[in-house]
Amino acid sequence: MNNSNHNSYIDREKSWLTFNARVLQEANDQNVPLLDRFRFLGIFSNNLDEFFRVRYAAIRRLSLESTETEKILGVPAEKLLKEITEIVIEQQSESLRILSEIEHKLENENIYIITEKDISKEQEQFIHDYFIQKVSPAVVTIMLNDLEEFPLLKDTSGYLAIKLVMNSTEDTEQIRYAVVEIPNTINRFVVLPSNSEKQYIILLDDVIRYNLNNIFNIFDYQSISAHMIKITRDAQLEFDSDLSKSFIEKISSSVKDRRVGEPVRFVYDQAISADTLDFFLTGMGIDSSDSIIPGGRYHNRRDYMNFPNLGRYDLLYRENLPLPIPGLSLEGSILEKIKKKDYLLYTPYQSFSYVIKFLREAALDPKVVSIKITLYRLAKNSQIVSSLINAAKNGKKVTVQIELQARFDEESNIYYSEQMQTEGIELIFGVKGLKVHSKICVIERLEEGRVKRYGVISTGNFNENSAKVYTDVTLFTSNTEILKDTAKIFEFFDVNYRVHRYKHLIVSPHYTRSRFNKLIDREILNALSGKEAYIKLKMNSISDFKMTDKLYDASRAGVKVQLIIRGICCLIPGVKGLSENIEAISIVDHYLEHSRIYIFGNNGNPEVYISSADFMTRNLDARVEVTCPIYDADIRQELIETFDIGWKANVKARIHSDDLKNVYRTCGDEKPFRAQLEMYNYYQNRLDVIAETVQ
Repeated sequence: MNNSNHNSYIDREKSWLTFNARVLQEANDQNVPLLDRFRFLGIFSNNLDEFFRVRYAAIRRLSLESTETEKILGVPAEKLLKEITEIVIEQQSESLRILSEIEHKLENENIYIITEKDISKEQEQFIHDYFIQKVSPAVVTIMLNDLEEFPLLKDTSGYLAIKLVMNSTEDTEQIRYAVVEIPNTINRFVVLPSNSEKQYIILLDDVIRYNLNNIFNIFDYQSISAHMIKITRDAQLEFDSDLSKSFIEKISSSVKDRRVGEPVRFVYDQAISADTLDFFLTGMGIDSSDSIIPGGRYHNRRDYMNFPNLGRYDLLYRENLPLPIPGLSLEGSILEKIKKKDYLLYTPYQSFSYVIKFLREAALDPKVVSIKITLYRLAKNSQIVSSLINAAKNGKKVTVQIELQARFDEESNIYYSEQMQTEGIELIFGVKGLKVHSKICVIERLEEGRVKRYGVISTGNFNENSAKVYTDVTLFTSNTEILKDTAKIFEFFDVNYRVHRYKHLIVSPHYTRSRFNKLIDREILNALSGKEAYIKLKMNSISDFKMTDKLYDASRAGVKVQLIIRGICCLIPGVKGLSENIEAISIVDHYLEHSRIYIFGNNGNPEVYISSADFMTRNLDARVEVTCPIYDADIRQELIETFDIGWKANVKARIHSDDLKNVYRTCGDEKPFRAQLEMYNYYQNRLDVIAETVQ
């Protein structure tokens, strides 16, 4: 069926803002360590930046380009933009309140965040010297009055809007305006020296404010004021059609053009004067179709993700050391182990070092002839890339499919592409019209005159940094049939007019939607036949209406559906006659829930899959995604058990609902159950059981 009733779905944008409100809840949670509360404020701000650059910008384009009033779930695009702005203003206000509360609580811990007005005599010299030596050489200051054209302000930077009220009557300009770009090459948080138990931090913005006279001392002014402003621009890439340019050149050019994208959001310090605000809005061409957000004294609060720890580990979550995988040692040959059986890695509970070890061993093993891998987002200093270069230097044929259009990672991926090309690695830049979001790797090894394949299939990026904070599952396998399918995907990258058939893997854009429909239909048939029927899905987002309708069909047939969805959830659970057999929760905690695990009851013989795809239209129809069946009985059971651990969550779990209230799932009579902590304990207990068995 296909529901035409708009009331059957939650608006995607509002659902996303509700997810970001859950991040803000963590910043507001009194049980979260103080410095981690700062981190959640930073994540909230960073998320919001991306939302405006992508989603808000897309709706704005829709409202401006359409000849008719475009509607989204029955709501005109212009009205939705206004509703989004209202929600964001409310969230922004709440984030400022939380920021103030955290700062006050830090004072009880002898940590003081001071402004330029609080600087003591002892601190004056340090701040003056710091400005002259470190800050001043990096500061860009532009006088605005005499310019024919307003300068382009970057959306990655914060700026101080300067107003100078002049003294001299000879000056034709009674008021001069300027803009100071806050350098993003210098740490935003300046730790001041202290002789006492008290620790002091001043923001770079306030170091500049304190030294404004040093910047503007050539002007005869009677007063000077500085208020922070921030611009967000449309991040859509426009591609050059010049056939003489390489794909890398086209991406590089479009990323540069992004810097001049249309403004979609303007955030300003509420204390700014009306005439200064008007001067900047007019100069930058900001109008009512853009989101104009009154904010606090500081913007670009994403920087709070990197607030200095000051050695105060008591104010941070305790970091659990990543655990080893039972039976899979980082000593000796990892390929020989995988040859005998499949293994599952669940980061960050277990160590990502196994993936690095897998590639490093392949780079050195004389029997390995080739390595093929897909790369989407890479770490800043990627051990993955260095392992692949090492393999190429050892004479292996290395093929890398790298996604140059991985949003906001384009420049980094271009840099790595050029580095790998120089080292003789063969690069594939994907399929026209499709992003490659799958996370797969195949190694070919000559054994007794025949090629034997070993592979890695993951739900997360091959990125050792994100593996410390993203929960993801990775399968190590030498299963001949699965890896034969995986090799076909690389053939598709090479010759993409030929659509392959896959016997085991489920691959987007050709098969994922239809295969998941069949899996759901089987559960519906089982339920109608009185057999055991259930569906358990863990993913980041569900926004595809057809898949939502399919789950509604399952619910009406009596299939029990459990959903753990971290982010966007357009499905409305618990509605009589529509979704009464569907429950949905979101877990937001210390780690970012990122794994995609799909479990179908199959009348008591459950089928389990891991996937790079969410139930989003782009993942199903417009990307290359891989969903992999789990054939190893022990790993299948492990994934079912870890899903159930998440489902028991009653500390950091919120209930998805159409009122978007983010109500916590409460303990009731049960003990508090924090899923991420229990997950670590689960893997620790498995190790303990094995140790006892050995003894």
